[in-house]
Amino acid sequence: RKTGQSAIGAFKSFGKKYAFIGILASAVPFIITPYYCIIGGWVTKYTAAYLVNGPAALADGGDFFTGFITSSAESYIWMLLFMAIVFVVVGLGVKGGIEKANLFMMPALIIMAIGIAIYTLTMPGAVEGALYYLTPDFSKFSPELVIGALGQMFYSLSLAMGIMITYGSYMRKQDSLTSSVLRIGGFDLGVSFIAGLLIVSAAFVAMGSGDAVAAKAGPSLMFVTLPTVFVDMGGMATIIGFLFFLLVLFAALTSAISLVETLVSIVHDGLQCSRGKALGIVIAFVVIAGGIINAGYNVASFIEPLGAGSSMLDFADFISNSVLMPIVALLTCVFVGWIIKPKAIIDEVRISSKFTAAGAWTIMIKYIAPVLVIIILVAYVAAQFGLFAM
Repeated sequence: RKTGQSAIGAFKSFGKKYAFIGILASAVPFIITPYYCIIGGWVTKYTAAYLVNGPAALADGGDFFTGFITSSAESYIWMLLFMAIVFVVVGLGVKGGIEKANLFMMPALIIMAIGIAIYTLTMPGAVEGALYYLTPDFSKFSPELVIGALGQMFYSLSLAMGIMITYGSYMRKQDSLTSSVLRIGGFDLGVSFIAGLLIVSAAFVAMGSGDAVAAKAGPSLMFVTLPTVFVDMGGMATIIGFLFFLLVLFAALTSAISLVETLVSIVHDGLQCSRGKALGIVIAFVVIAGGIINAGYNVASFIEPLGAGSSMLDFADFISNSVLMPIVALLTCVFVGWIIKPKAIIDEVRISSKFTAAGAWTIMIKYIAPVLVIIILVAYVAAQFGLFAM
């Protein structure tokens, strides 16, 4: 909000030598968006498949999922469909497209999540799953667990990828930043809690133990395990399966819209071109890059950049999530905490709201956050090369 610019311009406004931080921050959404849209295409396919193919076709032990992602034509088509929805919303503008889409999808997402969670808890074994989810097990508490949770926050809160800078540049001086932060944090926590309750309880029904659920974390949990749970819901299988993947689709769309809007803002500010031209450039890039990464599951599956069994999507995720995002977060902490000084941010916040936690925030941004981010970066890179177990 202070600079009214996207990531590169925001950092550059404090001195040209700091533009590189904005460039690194801008690189993150350029890497994430194409592969995020691929996964969005998977979710779109499954949402439609519950109505077209029926729940039994999807509950086949993973054959449906494997057959789909290894089909270059079909997986590419669904990726393009997901992209098209995102591009249309962004093309309609911030107020005409993004705000209206979020005003519809966010409440719908919450209502569906609560409804499905309640229904799932009526299934045999689901309550045990809920208790497993809600009961702390301090024997499982470990440095690896903490590092994993801290790393998840980057994605969950859209940190270190230019999104918050972009949306912040759209805020008016009279808008309360502290209220916005509390709403974002509260909404993220609430939705994450409900989603966890829903997914863990449902997976517990199929797998019978918490350790088995934890072992299946990742795409296979959503696209292989949960369909086997939904198919046992009898007459409600199609409805619950459809609503669940529609819920995930709405969540994916809101995130993808934010990513694409960030890209458009970066190109618009960087090239000083019209918003329409910037969107056109972004569309071309995302479609081409998405097609290349998607090929890693089919025609280019022989390319294994991170070793046997890895894909180009895995590589893009590693570079963006495990390397660039922690580096950008660290540089941002140093920039705010030691170069422009926390007072510059505190004064901006206090233009429109109180900032009673300014002292604690200063300590966090100068000392605590940098140390934690360094730990995350080292752990993630070490884990990739087998030097640390995550």
